[in-house]
This record gives sequence, C-alpha cells and structure tokens, in this order.
Amino acid sequence: MRHLTGILIFLLLLPLAADAQNRSGEGDVRELYDQNCAGCHGDDLGGGSGSSLVDDEWIDGDSDEAIAAAIRDGNPDMGMPGFAGMLDEKQIRSMVILIREMNVKNRQAGLQQRLEGDVVAAAGERYRLEEIGRGEGLLWSIDFMPGGALLVTQRDGVLWHFDGEKRTAVEGTPEVWQHGQGGLLEVALHPDYADNGWVYLSYSENTGATENGKEAGMTTVVRGRIVDGRWTDQERLFRADGEHHTSSGAHYGSRFVFDDGYLFFGIGDRGRMDRSQDLGRPNGKIYRIHDDGRVPEDNPFVDTHGALPEIWSYGHRNPQGMDMDPATGLLWESEHGPRGGDEINLVEKGLNYGWPVITYGMNYNGTPITEETHREGMEQPKLHWTPSIAVAGIDFYEGDAFPAWTGKLLAGGLASEELHLLTIEDSEVTADEVILKGRGRIRDVASGPDGNIYLLLNDGTPRVGRVVRMVPAD
Repeated sequence: MRHLTGILIFLLLLPLAADAQNRSGEGDVRELYDQNCAGCHGDDLGGGSGSSLVDDEWIDGDSDEAIAAAIRDGNPDMGMPGFAGMLDEKQIRSMVILIREMNVKNRQAGLQQRLEGDVVAAAGERYRLEEIGRGEGLLWSIDFMPGGALLVTQRDGVLWHFDGEKRTAVEGTPEVWQHGQGGLLEVALHPDYADNGWVYLSYSENTGATENGKEAGMTTVVRGRIVDGRWTDQERLFRADGEHHTSSGAHYGSRFVFDDGYLFFGIGDRGRMDRSQDLGRPNGKIYRIHDDGRVPEDNPFVDTHGALPEIWSYGHRNPQGMDMDPATGLLWESEHGPRGGDEINLVEKGLNYGWPVITYGMNYNGTPITEETHREGMEQPKLHWTPSIAVAGIDFYEGDAFPAWTGKLLAGGLASEELHLLTIEDSEVTADEVILKGRGRIRDVASGPDGNIYLLLNDGTPRVGRVVRMVPAD
C-alpha cells in the first residue's frame, strides 16, 4: 500500500512538478510581450522591424540591468519606445526573464543531439553510461558503503541496499509523511562509518500537527544503524516544533554535509516564502549541528533572541544539493528558484541569501515576484540559471577516471535532464558546461569511490528510477 500510495500521489503531482520549470515563453509575461513587443521583435522574439532578442547581440549592453533599462527608457535613435509609463518595475523584470528564457532555448536547439549516442564526448572526456539498478518509484539520494554496496532512498519511504544485482529493502526505517515533494529524502554514511556504523536520514514527518485544519509536517533528521538488514538504534537529531509545520507539499530541502564533527543540512521554505527571512522559523535555512545533534556554541545566532540556534544561514528557497569543496573547505549549495533563478551559492556563516526579497526568477504563471535582484546585506548567487534547470543534487568530482573534470562541481537538473560541469576558481564559477542531456531527470549525482560518476535518474509514467554510472569510454 505504501508503494501504491506514493505512485498515485506522484501521478497527481507530475503535471505540476514537471511543467512548472518548463513554461518558457508562457503565462502573463507572454501576454505583455505580445501586446507591447511582438509587433516589432516577432512572435518568436527572432526579430522583425526590430532586432532579434535571441541572438545575443545587444546595442545597449547584455546585463539584466541594461536590458531592463532598454525596455524602460527605450532607444529613440533606433526607433525603440520606452515603456516606463506602461509597465511597472516588476513587469519589466518579468520581461527580462522571458527574454533570457527564449535566448537559452534558441542556443540549446542542438545540444541534445550533440550529447546523444552510446559514447559521448564532452568537456575534454569521453564516457558511456552503465545501468546498475532500477525499479518503480522515485529515487532521491545515494551513498556508498564499504565493499561496494549502495544505499539509495526512494521517496515513498523505502531505503534500498544495492549489492551487485541484488536489491534489498532495509526493514524498520522511519515512517515518512508522503506528501507532495516530501517523503524519504537524504541518506549519508558518517565519515567514520567503518568505526561507528551511523547512517543519517532526512524525511518529511507529520507528528500530529495541523495548519488551518489540514495535516502539516516538516523535515526531520535522524541517525541509526543497519544491522542484519534492519534499521535500529535510531536517534533524532533535529525536529522543528509542530507550530512551525505547514500543510504545503513543497520545498522540504535536505542534503547532508559532514565537516570535522559537524553536520550541515538544509530545509526549504515549505511553501511559506516570507518565513525564510524569519530567524524564529525553520523555513528556508541551512543548519549546522554537531553530528550527534548538539548545537554548536559558535553558531551565528545562538545568542540572538528568538532565533533558532541551529541556523547557519537564511533566506533560502529550497536547497536541493550541498557539498564541500575538498580543495578549499568551502560549502556550496544548489537551490531551486521559481521560474528562472535557480542558484549555486557559496554558503557562509550568518549570511542572508535574499529569498524572497531578491530573486532572478518570477512566478510559474509569468507574474512577477519582485523587481529586485540585489539588495544591500543580501548575498548574490555565484551562478543563476534562467530558464530554470530545476537544479538538484551536486557533488565535487574527486576521482581520476575523468582527469579533465577532477575538482570541478557536478550539478544535476530535473526538468532540463542535464548534468552540468562547473569550474570554480577563487570562489567564483568561471565556466558552466553541459556534459549530459536527455537521459532522464537527474535527482542526485555522486563521485564514487571507484572514480566513476553515479546518477539517480527518474523518468516515465508510472515513475521508474534508475541507478546509472558514467564510466570512461576508452
């Protein structure tokens, strides 16, 4: 019954989840464009009596600010009227996002064809894909056990143990609240697993709380051990008070990073975006605790009245990936934007990352959220994607099977079905290359101990999850 319920809920939510990130060129903003711009710049933005908006050639500059200024003020010498009296700043911001969406769609027309085939050449390496496991259900997170076995979470509540071709469900795992995007989420072994046996899980949980008469829940973090195929010795490390639980099915966040006895994890805004700015709420935060659940005394808000002492940073929308750069020890995070504005952030102590006050995205229906992309005291992303790729898991590649990629950051995309390879230099993203496309929705990516790259792919209706690894083609 648990498996069937998960599949039914997924089928109901699939149109919303899959389409939300793929509405490029649609919605209210499209109506604004058709009414005010299509007559000169063409229905497809490809140009007419006015210039093309999708060829990357700009008279007055190619930054978001320059494009917004061109829409607002016009260019009389080129016959371009200004729209300051007709469009407000939020609408102008939405128009910039529309132009960015259509520009990327135009550039990527041949990308998937270039990355097709049994052997793919990308970013200086050649690879092929090997499927090593599959099954019904949506796979969410992967980690590696000593000896070569894998632990993989399935969102409807199953923790799988993959050992070669044998797949076994771990018995006795926590009961999850399978609601919307929630369920069994992250799994990670403690860095000293060989000595202590601890396995960490995050999942959505309903403890009896309600919001406006509806069942409500929040992300919970626990650890336990697996003994003879059963989950045992469970300890709860983090649970938000029931007063903070919401009935929304969105934005549970998660992912774990261990560092010198500390555990970092994230929780999304849970569909209540204004709470991301409230230090007294668990929504939209990155947390740091000791790996046994204790609160570190040097956390940034330990002494702030009313603040949750576990908070490390705030102003996040929905953290979906997190990893520490092994070369620098810096913490990086991937974050779902709305329509546009997916982010890669460098997460630092006590900083505010802006959501929802600033964003590079807009609502899924094409209406604006805010005209602001910058504000003093709020951090800028190191990279943002418009249109959204529906960014998911990230991992620094630490192997040597693909030497041209060693030390670079791998970032998966759900809606885009893309794997991005990001070059980071001096804490800045200096290059973004797509190395895989069109093989399924990438929920997680992991640098394996064998040097290969492991992916969790989800595709099809009903959902089929696959465990795939990238191996050198030569």
